[in-house]
Amino acid sequence: MTTTAPTAAKPRTGTDPLATYLAYAETEQAPGGHAGGDAGAGSSPVLTAASPFGGAPEALHGRIVDRVEAARDELRALAVALFEDPEIGFEEHRSVARIAELLAAGGHQVETGSFGLPTAFRASVGSGSPHFAIVAEYDALPGIGHACGHNIIAAVAAGAFAALAPEVAALGGKLSIIGTPAEEGGGGKEHVLRAGGFDGVDAAGMVHPSVGSEVSPIYGSGTSGVRRLRVRYHGRAGHAAASPQLGLNALDAVVTAYQSIAQLRQHILPIDRIHGIITNDGAAANVVPDLAEAEFLVRSSEIDTLKVLTERVIDALEAAALATGTTAEIDVDFEPPYLPLNPNVLLTKHWARRLETRGRVVPLTPARVRLGGPSTDMGNVSWAIPAVHPALGLGGPADVAPHNAAFAESTVEPPAFDALVDAAIALAGLAADYLADGGLRAAVREEFDANGGVRRWTS
Repeated sequence: MTTTAPTAAKPRTGTDPLATYLAYAETEQAPGGHAGGDAGAGSSPVLTAASPFGGAPEALHGRIVDRVEAARDELRALAVALFEDPEIGFEEHRSVARIAELLAAGGHQVETGSFGLPTAFRASVGSGSPHFAIVAEYDALPGIGHACGHNIIAAVAAGAFAALAPEVAALGGKLSIIGTPAEEGGGGKEHVLRAGGFDGVDAAGMVHPSVGSEVSPIYGSGTSGVRRLRVRYHGRAGHAAASPQLGLNALDAVVTAYQSIAQLRQHILPIDRIHGIITNDGAAANVVPDLAEAEFLVRSSEIDTLKVLTERVIDALEAAALATGTTAEIDVDFEPPYLPLNPNVLLTKHWARRLETRGRVVPLTPARVRLGGPSTDMGNVSWAIPAVHPALGLGGPADVAPHNAAFAESTVEPPAFDALVDAAIALAGLAADYLADGGLRAAVREEFDANGGVRRWTS
């Protein structure tokens, strides 16, 4: 989407955006609502390991445990190798090769370059339905490597798939591992979705590393959706001392936009976020800048409010051009939007049940809590099919969180490898329960449909 200013603020189609946004804010902040982080009086704790569905036989779960424990050294070696050789999104060629090599050693045929993406991959056992997909990530952050722990995510996924694969023929159905590039920026899972990579998949799951030793049934108790905006202001150069009156200052436009968005922040939901950087601020102090650029990320915890908040940010960007006499070139969604996570509670219960057999207690979490925070393209998958994205702490310092270089270091410490093994066992156990229990599958789908069913992003 590209818009050009200067223009006056224009009415939006449909309902008034501010009224829509404020109505949602009132709902979320009322007793029993979600905003601000507390469940409210009307919420009920539903996320426990208890489930009316038996899942797979316990003997099968015992075999999963044995296989993951037996592969501990190989999984550790994979996590360390990815840590030592981090690759950013859409460039994860060596990472994919290492994951494929581990899976091939177990007799699995791995297709790389899947879905039209050179650094995507998949492997499957079985056929037909039910079909459960284990999802892998493996991209790193620029400059700080695996500071979001995707090396652990990849090893967990590979370990879970390899541990359950020998059971699928007896269980029936199909198990896949789907490798998705560029979660940190680029929307790899959305690209996989658009290419049909999740067609025929009935449910999916992955596990994300977290801070300290905490266990979160839903990563951050929910995530925010995110949209990315890039603005380029075109002005007119001039001598900043001799003839400033002949210039139109593009940097002034960026600064005005940044300040306007900063002022907007105090009038948004407390769980929403807008943040950005100036990427081009001119070439010389004695020249009126004729080009300046910035990028912003807009986050909200619901799809509808994400759209509304983005429109408000666009208004601020256009107004800055009007105020400075410059022209704004605004590129919205230059990377695919990430939708807020739509976690399936019943699937999460079975992940929690299997994790608790490893001595890790999953805390109660109120239903449908929205705390905002980070974003993931797994959110897009979770609105296409039932999905889970729980988090498990790696046992590192409680004050070292993801997207910090010290967190990357924590992914190759001994406590992280214990968490890796436990997460793989729980994820494989969840997939086994899903494949084995028709009643569980029906209830999972019923919950998904009751939460709104399939939703895809439309601008």
